[in-house]
Amino acid sequence: VEMLQYLSTVAKGPSQQVEVLVHVVSALFDINPSMSTHMAVPLWKRCTGTLLQVLGLLQQHQHVVLDDTFDSGLVERTEEPDASQGDVHVWGSLVAFVERLDDELFKSLQVIDPHTHQYMERMRDEVAFLALAGKAAEYLERRRDTKNQARIALRRVEHFYVKTDDVYGAIRRMAAAQKEQTDAAEKPAEEAEADMEQDPEDAEMEAATAGLGKETVQLPADFQLEESCQNFLFQQCGFIYKHGDERTKARAMLCTIFFKAIHDDFHGARDSLLMSHLQDSVPHMDISTQILYNRAVAQMGLAAFRAGLVVQAHNCLSELYASGRVKELLAQGMSLSRNQDRTPEQEKLERRRQMPFHMHINLELLEAVHLICAMLLEVPSRAAVACGAAEARRRPISKPWERLMSNFEKQTFTGPPENVRDHVMAASRALMGGDWRQAYEHVASLTVWSLLSGKHDPKALMRSKLQECGLQTYLFASGSYYQSLSLEQLCQMFELPEERVHGIVSKMMMDEGLQGSWDQPTRTIVMHSAMPTRLQALATEFADKASMLVDLNERALALRTGGLSAADDEGGEGGQGGRRGDRNGRYGEGGQGGFGGNRRGGRGGLGISGAAALEVLETLNGPGGLQGPGIFISRDDKDLREGSQEKKRIFLLDLDDEGVPGLRQLNPLGLDLIIDFDEVQDGFEYTPWDMVDIELSKTS
Repeated sequence: VEMLQYLSTVAKGPSQQVEVLVHVVSALFDINPSMSTHMAVPLWKRCTGTLLQVLGLLQQHQHVVLDDTFDSGLVERTEEPDASQGDVHVWGSLVAFVERLDDELFKSLQVIDPHTHQYMERMRDEVAFLALAGKAAEYLERRRDTKNQARIALRRVEHFYVKTDDVYGAIRRMAAAQKEQTDAAEKPAEEAEADMEQDPEDAEMEAATAGLGKETVQLPADFQLEESCQNFLFQQCGFIYKHGDERTKARAMLCTIFFKAIHDDFHGARDSLLMSHLQDSVPHMDISTQILYNRAVAQMGLAAFRAGLVVQAHNCLSELYASGRVKELLAQGMSLSRNQDRTPEQEKLERRRQMPFHMHINLELLEAVHLICAMLLEVPSRAAVACGAAEARRRPISKPWERLMSNFEKQTFTGPPENVRDHVMAASRALMGGDWRQAYEHVASLTVWSLLSGKHDPKALMRSKLQECGLQTYLFASGSYYQSLSLEQLCQMFELPEERVHGIVSKMMMDEGLQGSWDQPTRTIVMHSAMPTRLQALATEFADKASMLVDLNERALALRTGGLSAADDEGGEGGQGGRRGDRNGRYGEGGQGGFGGNRRGGRGGLGISGAAALEVLETLNGPGGLQGPGIFISRDDKDLREGSQEKKRIFLLDLDDEGVPGLRQLNPLGLDLIIDFDEVQDGFEYTPWDMVDIELSKTS
């Protein structure tokens, strides 16, 4: 490297000097022993300075062109070519050099401890890279190389999309300070050159022994960052949309969405995401682009929460928390799980994708926002289910919140909250009891509120949301105990203006969640109590029990035939149950298929008519009824009237309580289990009037 550096000083012309400096850059890159480790910081600075020197020569001598397709071995040059003869091509890939330097800067920020001064010093080198990227973009613009210019524009955008206005202002001031230091260092450099002329051997020895620790990058004299980060970023993204490839366009759009989200423009970020249809194509992209998509969605959730849009914030963040691997999705660490077996190669690749610390999204803030949004949606929904205003078998809005709340309610003793989850669960319990003030105290005691900065005060916004949620929960849970409710009383209880209370209650009435109406003269809510009749209550209970019985029969049949696995035991609606009767069609239709898990539910068992079921009960409960395990011969009304001696199929009745525990109270007919014995053993038939007492084992 030192020999090549010396050759660049004795080159005969600019083309030879550029050629030698390009070889210097390649040699500096080759010093790094492995691509898995980052380039030493002094080497990085020296390489950046060399590339800036090359770009300066290319700007002064525009007839010299860097060309990565040029083969220098085919042309031998002993003298400097004349500029009037045309462009002089020199081998070198400027875009590859810039991208490699950006990657090395990224890798060094990954491994340096973020809590040290070394990390802060390394972040200062970002200004040098931005100066290099700007000069490279100017050179490519002169050469009209739009394809490579779009690649450089993306690298510049990826350094600006995470910066707020305050951070960008601090970087502009730091760049101005570094430029002043560069200008001030030019005079000592001239003095050093004078000393070199006086005693060149001593000066060269000092430079060799000084090492690379004091390496600095001199910024170009005309380097200056744009005044507005937003205008610059949108300008660069517009150029990428016009000249970039598909991956470059997708990443530029995601950077734009992220930038809009951190600047509290949720609706603009949402519209950009929906119009680009990236949510459909991102599963087929590379992993780094998927990580960028996850980060953009997370920032959209935080932006929606800062704007008071609870439903939209929960929809954004629920996608990340559904898998339980938020760290991996955001590339902010690796969770230690026993169920995940990674090979050393996979773990190494995972570590290479980690984001630098200054680009992290606070995970405690994300978890707090997600759980608070889930609480504001789940608590009124639970109260509506308890009062019968919503379906009992509703799907949970947030499964993580449901799981945490279930564990929290099972605890015998609950101490004071310590982490984010404890605070939100304690607030949820208080809110379900109607105490919104205690819920606000729990939520306001979180330490993450200082990380939220927006147009509205986050605590004041959260207070109003808890008041509205408390009002809805109170009306759902306690509304049926009142004949009328005063509007003024509700305003005093929840400290809300009358217009807001009137709007919330009216919306609940329109959605048929609150059975009541407004009495305008008295400013009260008149409740309409509609209690179900005895027949309706019994019909509802019978339908629930019948559905549970059919579900259990489906599972028993599936387990017996080997069609149900452990994974099928969780959710998923079953298929249509039921099977026709025997060949003569004398038996009834089977019941509705239960919840069969991840597969479709199997077909229901053979049904029997109501009259036959009543005969079973009379036979069992009447005089001479069967006691203990036995078999019963089914028959219908026609057989009873005509006294037919036709043979019928037999249903095995397990009358022993120990046989199938828990089924007796689930069966509306009082039977434990009905099994079509004809499917077990063909030809096992008896005449209809035989009551045969046979002792059967469990296996048979």
